[in-house]
Amino acid sequence: MIKTIKARAFAKVNLGLKVLGKRPDGYHEVRTVYQTVGLADILQVSISSRDRGTRLECDHQGLSSGRENLVHRAAEVWRQASGFKGGIRLRLEKRIPMGAGLGGGSSDAAVTLLMLEHLTGNHLGFAELARMAAQLGSDVPLFLIGGRVLGCGRGEEVYPLTDLPARSCLIAFPGFSVPTAEAYAALDSLLTQSDEIRKITSLGKRSPFPLENWGPAENDFEKFVFARWPELAKVKGQLIRAGAETASLTGSGSALFAVFESAQQLSRAAGRIPANWKVFKAPTLSRSAYRRRLYI
Repeated sequence: MIKTIKARAFAKVNLGLKVLGKRPDGYHEVRTVYQTVGLADILQVSISSRDRGTRLECDHQGLSSGRENLVHRAAEVWRQASGFKGGIRLRLEKRIPMGAGLGGGSSDAAVTLLMLEHLTGNHLGFAELARMAAQLGSDVPLFLIGGRVLGCGRGEEVYPLTDLPARSCLIAFPGFSVPTAEAYAALDSLLTQSDEIRKITSLGKRSPFPLENWGPAENDFEKFVFARWPELAKVKGQLIRAGAETASLTGSGSALFAVFESAQQLSRAAGRIPANWKVFKAPTLSRSAYRRRLYI
């Protein structure tokens, strides 16, 4: 017997991102506010008790379908934890730009875990899914929750925040990626180890950016990224002048996002984006909307 399910793996933007310093384990201590948005990859998962192994098909030529793919890894991590012996077949349709700071790969991995649990009866529980998600990547756990989420630690320690009113979100992708390791290395040259990391509570109660409104979104990576690619800083300024409630780099880049109170404002702002960039229009997703729209 074959069971199949289809779902959306939504993107995220960072409403604020502060890098506090490098930790003894080599990772960086961060505080960030994640916000899920309506741009999504499409995933299909099938399981069969008569089949064996894991196989992934992907429509993006630049993305491996083998064990290096985070979706494939997520399926295997889940298989090991659940003891599932049957076949797992996955199909991934990529719509979220890769290397843009939008969390597409992380979302794909998290939704793979959720879909496999759904197909087999949700027997592992959220705590175990969260453990697996953190093992797969720093941004993966947030996509088990959706909506507006506070991220601490290396980003994997997540806490739901009260959702803000729905907004229209414009995402502008310049067509190139910012190497994450290079961005962190640049910040390391500006940061020094201090007691600040230990002073800030794990729940982020002393968060260095506002949590109760849209912005301004403060992203520490802008210091390096805008100096290296000044065209990004220029477009951010245009989005703010177009009436954005907040606008920022997301993650370590290279995509920019802007939040607008109305779709009309967003449409006018989209006309200011360079013609060779990719522009996406997507609503912000509350936690309930994220869950409601997850499965197709």
